[in-house]
Amino acid sequence: MSGKPSGGGGKLPGGIGLSHISAYDWEAADGVCGGSPHIHLACTEAYVVTAGQGTVQTLTVEDGFTQTPLEPGVIAWFTPGTVHRMVRGSGGLRVTVLMQNSGLPEAGDAVFTFPPEVLDDPGAYAAAAALPAKEGPDAERAARERRDLAVEGFLRLKDALKDGDAEPLHAFHRAAARIVAPKVAAWEPRWRDGALAAAERTGRQLAALAEGDASHLSAGRVRSAEPTRRGGYGMCGRRDEYELPGVTLPYGGE
Repeated sequence: MSGKPSGGGGKLPGGIGLSHISAYDWEAADGVCGGSPHIHLACTEAYVVTAGQGTVQTLTVEDGFTQTPLEPGVIAWFTPGTVHRMVRGSGGLRVTVLMQNSGLPEAGDAVFTFPPEVLDDPGAYAAAAALPAKEGPDAERAARERRDLAVEGFLRLKDALKDGDAEPLHAFHRAAARIVAPKVAAWEPRWRDGALAAAERTGRQLAALAEGDASHLSAGRVRSAEPTRRGGYGMCGRRDEYELPGVTLPYGGE
């Protein structure tokens, strides 16, 4: 063995990201209350439902428009390319969100379903996606406006899929890829330092154990953390965040 397997510092298991979300209670154009529809291009996301009821509405090329019920005890997860929208039901829907790749969504791996005319204009997209402040009336107004704009585009995609036309969704995928392309080079170090490093560390530990080497166990320790920001304006709803490496550093503008 060359060197001892390390314990992974202060990062969460597997290099995941984590936050807690309470669904927005603002009614949208289609009469339901919920978050801002969006997509991730390189990360799988999971909802662990802890309170209330609701649904996650999704759009995919293969399955079209679907609705997955959410209630305490349910885990729902969706892979890259799934447009998703959290919708509030009764009892104040609340979920714990687990995100793959430790911080890539916070680094920009998330694109709102704004209408095509916004997606095709980088300046217009950036302005519509940003929040002017973390808290207060201006932040709430901007978060609601971007939610409504994302719902507008989402409903267009949904209607097209219901008519059997997947091309608008394909076009959205292409637009999303263009939007994130300038950020991808900065994502690789996050992935290498997070999920990849965690997997490689496990490999070193397995190799050590196979040789009867338990030295890395001496580095075991306990850590804990509490949210460092509560009720921030996230994509899906009000968000409790942890300022831990690669966990939920705030989205740009939030």
